[in-house]
Amino acid sequence: MSYAVRVVCPPEVAVGFALAGLPTSSAGTPAEGNQCVKALLGRSDVGVILLEDRLHAALSNDLRRELARRPLPIVVPFPGPSWAPRVEGPDSYILELLRQAIGYRVRLR
Repeated sequence: MSYAVRVVCPPEVAVGFALAGLPTSSAGTPAEGNQCVKALLGRSDVGVILLEDRLHAALSNDLRRELARRPLPIVVPFPGPSWAPRVEGPDSYILELLRQAIGYRVRLR
């Protein structure tokens, strides 16, 4: 069985993904982002959800627990457009995944 990739992001970012050929769901607010992710959870053909980082940070705790219990779809946050430099380094997401998987913080050299 093959699985599809879906993108959930604000409308101004969705245009770029649509031009690249990826199906998108526009979510201008965190509440709309939660609704879009919940709707995609109900589909058996979705394997990966690309979710803008601001919408990912605003996911409800219940939805986060639901996503953690399920093997699919895999939710991958991506950085949205920003004029300011990011405070977090690119390794912060990987470190958080490792912390969740093994139960304590790891330092990368």
